[in-house]
Amino acid sequence: MRSQKGLVFLCAAISFMPLTLRAQGAGAASTAGAPLTTDAFDTRRGDLGNQAQKVVAGKVFALNGDPLAHAMVEISNNAGAPYRVLLTDNKGEFFTQFQFFWETDEVKRFTVTLRVSKKGFQPAHKIAEIKPSPTGEGIPVTLRPLQPEDPTLLSQADLIKGVAPSLRNLGPADGLSAKQEKDYARGVQEFLDRGHVDQAVSLLAKVSNLNPDCLRCRTMLALAELSWGDWGDAQDELVKTVNAMLENPKRGVPEPFLAEGELVSWEHGPAKASAYFTEALKYAPQDALALQEHGRMQCLDMNWEAGNESLKKALATGAGPDARLMYAESLLWTGTPAQAEVELITYLDGRNPKNMPPRVRALWERIQTEKKDRTIILAAKARSQARGEEPLDYIHNPPKNLPDFEPATDQAPLDAILSGVGKNVSDLFANLPNISSMEAIHQEKLTRKGKTDTAQEYKYRYLMLAPDQPWGPSIDEHRADTKGNETPQLGLSDNSMLTAGFVSAPLVFHPAYQKGSVFRLLGHQKLKGRSTFVVAYAQDPAKSRLAGSFQQGTITKLTYTQGIAWVDSENYQIIRLTTDLLTPLPMVKLDKETTEIDFNEVHLNRATQKFWLPQAVTVTLDWNGKLLRNQHAYSDFMVFNVDSSQKIGKPKGAEDTVEGVPESVPPGNPLQGNSLSLVPPAHQQ
Repeated sequence: MRSQKGLVFLCAAISFMPLTLRAQGAGAASTAGAPLTTDAFDTRRGDLGNQAQKVVAGKVFALNGDPLAHAMVEISNNAGAPYRVLLTDNKGEFFTQFQFFWETDEVKRFTVTLRVSKKGFQPAHKIAEIKPSPTGEGIPVTLRPLQPEDPTLLSQADLIKGVAPSLRNLGPADGLSAKQEKDYARGVQEFLDRGHVDQAVSLLAKVSNLNPDCLRCRTMLALAELSWGDWGDAQDELVKTVNAMLENPKRGVPEPFLAEGELVSWEHGPAKASAYFTEALKYAPQDALALQEHGRMQCLDMNWEAGNESLKKALATGAGPDARLMYAESLLWTGTPAQAEVELITYLDGRNPKNMPPRVRALWERIQTEKKDRTIILAAKARSQARGEEPLDYIHNPPKNLPDFEPATDQAPLDAILSGVGKNVSDLFANLPNISSMEAIHQEKLTRKGKTDTAQEYKYRYLMLAPDQPWGPSIDEHRADTKGNETPQLGLSDNSMLTAGFVSAPLVFHPAYQKGSVFRLLGHQKLKGRSTFVVAYAQDPAKSRLAGSFQQGTITKLTYTQGIAWVDSENYQIIRLTTDLLTPLPMVKLDKETTEIDFNEVHLNRATQKFWLPQAVTVTLDWNGKLLRNQHAYSDFMVFNVDSSQKIGKPKGAEDTVEGVPESVPPGNPLQGNSLSLVPPAHQQ
């Protein structure tokens, strides 16, 4: 049975990942750590003789830590007292007392079973033995929102199905005493065979308490608690088990790492979850589920090449259809749509893709689109070669018309240059505050001879937010009108294009993303009176965790780039950056896109730090047979909410607009019409 130990726990420090026991789940730990105004403890009154009073109290939280009022708390117990139903108050708290005339053994070990429910949330259960609580802490319960399981992640049922069988038959070799083998076997049978999860949790908790060294017993208990809706205790059990193995690797087994890795993945932390699956594979290198889930997390983290290898190994060791579907997806992202199609056909096993779930249908359609795009691109290249034109390739065929240019004689200085630039870019995104500026945009439609056909101008108040994304640094950007209300750029049509995300352009040089590109030192050049290193780069879509996006109506395509950076040879700051598409995007009729960014040192009011930010940007697009050019100029930089008096508000109808934007569109203001952004989008699945 579970003994309640309060809402805040400590755990051993570990080297590869910070881990804390979360009695309230990911979002509620800080709120749950505060003392409750009611207690869960027993009290005795001397004038009652053998009588005893038991007080049961606690607090119900949402996953984000907010208290939940009017949640139903159903209480049963081991001592034969009447079944009770309570509602939490406005603070999410509940309280009741049980009076007993005789202090029997059951009363001495008074144990309650709670079932907590509320409309819109999944029911939760918890078993707690009521003991004296000098700190006045109650029973915490977290309710998770009622929502469909994420189809891109392993389901709870599949986690239990994949991990529990290896925990079914345990004995002394696993740290289980001979006296407790029967109770453990009964608990497993109630859980896996009979579906009596409440009885299973009680039995398995008793076994785990009596056999603390049986780490696999505790893992089975965590799975049962998870199945029962007791997320807090399941998480606690797994954390304690993982920490015990990290303190003494000789006791290590794969199952706790597997289970904890899945719980972390459900909180949408693929990079953190990967660390757990890596540990699981140390103890079971050929475990199909561990390989599959490691590959899944690598793909979710946009590390497609590594994910591809893990999933390939998983299939070789007997992983099921889900691994093959992910393998097909990874093959598409690593640039082999023909192989992806073969694997998806194997997965379909004769089924029509049109009758499959949305994820499968979407993958099939993307493969067919990619094949068509490649055919168009190859045909276009053939026509260009027939005309004697050379394809744009900054790495292998850099520009030859750079003035005052000295070619590099070797690549030896490149590592030091990338290190210096990487540090500057890393420092920028680590220290950049929320910034606002004035943005002037001049949009033009050009003739094929480069003359202006039509033009329009806009002025905005531009806001850059620097959020801490779990998958890497990024920038959220917003445009506001003169009243401070966030607004999409107006006047979008077939003759104009919304362009954005220029602060994020140097991210390709960030240490977290450099492995996703190939770099080459081209040489040295004088620029704006400065001596610069000229460095070319080209992203590798199979390795890059960074991409922009191009949206045409409801169709969104990721964009990968190649380009040239001019790096100040004294301070390693990027002072100019030119980028072009790595390959055309026939699906959205984007043949060429060139972005030229001039950076300047900005000193912010009331801020001691200085930042290199875009000052002037020119974007030229050859799209749908049209030449479009946008020029952006930025001025009057200031720290937002410090030097500015206005706040950016939501535009009218923003909620309706945002709902129509695919998940692949980067965060920021609502996009309408056609748009190009250099901001790295959320993970694509």
